[in-house]
Amino acid sequence: MRPSFRLALIPLALCFSLSAFAAKPKKATKPVEPAQPVEIDLQHQFGEAATAELQKLVDRFNADNKNGKVVLNRSAGVGKPGVLNIVRRTDVAQAAANKQAFRPLFTVMAEAKEPFAANLVAPDLRAGVTDPKGKLVALPLAYSTPVLFYNKAAFRKAGLDPDRPPLTWEDVQAASFKLLTAGMSCAYTTSWPVWVHIDNVSALSGVPVASPKGDLAFNALPQVKHVAKLASWAKSGYFTTFGRRNEADHQFKEGRCAMITTDAWAHTDFRDARGVELGVAPLPHYDDIYGGRQHTLADGPSLWIGGGYKAAEYKVAARFVSFLVSPQTQVQLAQIYGHLPLTQAARVALKAEVLRDRDQTLDVAYASMKGNGATHPLRISTIEPVRIILDEELEAVWADKQTAKGALDAAVTRGNAVLNAKPALKKALPF
Repeated sequence: MRPSFRLALIPLALCFSLSAFAAKPKKATKPVEPAQPVEIDLQHQFGEAATAELQKLVDRFNADNKNGKVVLNRSAGVGKPGVLNIVRRTDVAQAAANKQAFRPLFTVMAEAKEPFAANLVAPDLRAGVTDPKGKLVALPLAYSTPVLFYNKAAFRKAGLDPDRPPLTWEDVQAASFKLLTAGMSCAYTTSWPVWVHIDNVSALSGVPVASPKGDLAFNALPQVKHVAKLASWAKSGYFTTFGRRNEADHQFKEGRCAMITTDAWAHTDFRDARGVELGVAPLPHYDDIYGGRQHTLADGPSLWIGGGYKAAEYKVAARFVSFLVSPQTQVQLAQIYGHLPLTQAARVALKAEVLRDRDQTLDVAYASMKGNGATHPLRISTIEPVRIILDEELEAVWADKQTAKGALDAAVTRGNAVLNAKPALKKALPF
């Protein structure tokens, strides 16, 4: 074949070759499905109203995070923890002791590469959620401090100045006498007896609740004198009790009691109560204590991260933590639940809202803590088995079946026996 003829055939061959290639059917490609959001659970033990408000917060996070979703799950407090867990004040010591069940917050945030300036969390809110080096192992989600609420309308009826609340325990006694004389059936009550009258009265008086060697020791003279005073009030009708937790809050809200010591966050329930003209003052103190009035403590539910989950799930958890500590969310939490904001930025942002509402509760709470709400590390109220023992002994005092000294001595002995039988729990406590 002549060269010129072969050259002429090359374009024709290419044409057939390309036609054949083009004729081959294309392989079908599957459509790319959008990635499903990583779903994690948030376990809690809130009541119906608090759950509804928490759901609104979670919904706002989910709307802004298409790749991650938080789902609320009411837990009975048993079994494997969820990815996120709101741990009650009374269960914090158990959570700290059960290190295998939880992952430290600072570790999760670092591994997820989520910016987290832990030093911005106020020092007065770090109790129970730091390791020995001061690193945050959990988030102090909803901390509060005890204050005295009083009904100004009841004070006015009893001839008391509604703008001069009781500041000392002697003032409470004098006011109770006038309130009972004016016809009030319940002059003074309290919620959380152990938290208020052991942990916080001890802190206000500068008296420890444990020895330097790590033994419980909340039976010193100032604590005995205080419980004895409450016992005498219970006999005379000045002091009425309703339960071990916050059962007394309802009695005050309904106007049945004129004064109550309880967590500052309760003002969100009290401020709209019918017949209650709300007044607030610091937790009363004893003016004969050496060194003068000290400070109250901050404590409450905290957010813990469960162990044994995937990296993708921890990334969502870390983003949710960042969402929670943002000033906007902190202000929202404070307005809904009345808890103390975690950061100074959030406290400044909240100040404008407080001034607008003319609600002085958080200002009173901050002043009561004096910036030192976490300097007494141990809280008896966070050690559930010991708290139960102490509540039992206190109830025997209120019922006039036990002396104040006998009750506190017995509670210390029984409490130390429980802790010595549970070395892991005792080791986790911040003595």
